[in-house]
Amino acid sequence: MQFKGTVFRYGRDIDTDVIIPARYLNTSDPAELAKHCLEDLDPTFVGRVKPGDIVVADENFGCGSSREHAPVAIKAAGVSCVIAKSFARIFYRNSINMGLPILECPEAVDAISDGDVVSVDADTGTITDETTGAVFHAQPFPPFIQEIINDGGLVARTKRVMAEKGGN
Repeated sequence: MQFKGTVFRYGRDIDTDVIIPARYLNTSDPAELAKHCLEDLDPTFVGRVKPGDIVVADENFGCGSSREHAPVAIKAAGVSCVIAKSFARIFYRNSINMGLPILECPEAVDAISDGDVVSVDADTGTITDETTGAVFHAQPFPPFIQEIINDGGLVARTKRVMAEKGGN
């Protein structure tokens, strides 16, 4: 998995209520959720984000409520991956289950600025700030998690595996 995009840089403790405000949880439609992604933190985000862009944040990204809507909104908004110093545990797992690649790399977060162009090789964990030339290394996902993300999430992977085995 390789990604390249412009960085949207945010601080610490970005909770799921900021990622997708509770007032929009009356739908699970990814396209509708994407329209409101990060709007309480950055009202310009949805209008500026382009497919493939990357979110970079400090510690504890995705803290708060354990809603799957948050990674769905981020992914549907066009974000290719999120790089943070750390993720809330439930957000980390929800992201994998929804097929949103996330990488923990404090050194990269400290060095990457808003608006930088960054490329990511998620298979090796290599993060390159194309703007500055700096290269960082995150822990890559093990193969079974790479498979979940490549398939678009846990449900999609399960359906594929069941189809391959002749199940429904």
